[in-house]
Amino acid sequence: MAKNHMPVAHFGVRPDDVRADCAPPKALERWQPELQARAEAGADAAGPLVIDIMDVIGETWDGYGVTGRRIGALLRNAGDRDVVVNINSPGGDVFEGLAVYNMLRGHKGDVTVRVVGLAASAASVIAMAGDRIEIARAGFLMIHNTWVFAVGDRHDLGTVAGQLGAFDDVMAELYAVRSGIDAAEISQMMDRATWISGRAAIDQGFADDLLSADVIAVNIEARAEAPRVKNLARIDAAMARGGLPRSERRNLIKEMTSTPRAADDDMPSAVGSMAALMGSVTSFLGEKET
Repeated sequence: MAKNHMPVAHFGVRPDDVRADCAPPKALERWQPELQARAEAGADAAGPLVIDIMDVIGETWDGYGVTGRRIGALLRNAGDRDVVVNINSPGGDVFEGLAVYNMLRGHKGDVTVRVVGLAASAASVIAMAGDRIEIARAGFLMIHNTWVFAVGDRHDLGTVAGQLGAFDDVMAELYAVRSGIDAAEISQMMDRATWISGRAAIDQGFADDLLSADVIAVNIEARAEAPRVKNLARIDAAMARGGLPRSERRNLIKEMTSTPRAADDDMPSAVGSMAALMGSVTSFLGEKET
């Protein structure tokens, strides 16, 4: 599909008192971080720039994650080169996702998106930026309404609801233009948080072709680390639901997961730190509910 047939997302200003920096729980559950794109033999500076989006969208507690700032820097270095974007992400910050979408749409070279595992939530928005979109046979897109944490009284939350409706309209337009499905029908699909398999994504116009199985690899180290990564993301989301600001969440998780010095025998082990962190989260959320 020609680049000029896809709109740029004009999404205005991030609503006040809103946090959209956590991936949806069901997407985190289904995410398989070990699924990655196999490195292409012979890739060099003359070929396409490869960008891997294999993490939560938005900056994570440990300073990683996919952000517009990082993708923008890569695209500036790419110049006019074509770009291949590999995606396996449970989503996250919709505002960052829309920013990355706009950057990819504005890139001068052709953009090929390859969904090697999951493109959920904000990651599915980024996927729509491809001039060509390929998806694994066992891959999934997941589209849903803007999913955030907000604080305030009924007037504040009413304002936020209205603002989020505008964001939902923008995303529905992006999906509708790419797929050819009416925007009203797309809105209904978003209302019920729709999971779209690889073959269905092609049949419905969200993608152009299936990825070859040869393109997909399993990273053994990432597989071993996956339970920890996903659990920390769940903890972060739980604390966000309880109203804890991102800076405080980051500091708490960093403190509780830091590696103890060998000389400090009285320091808790990594397992003990995680248990203490879970206890802190449970205690904090319990206080919020009483």
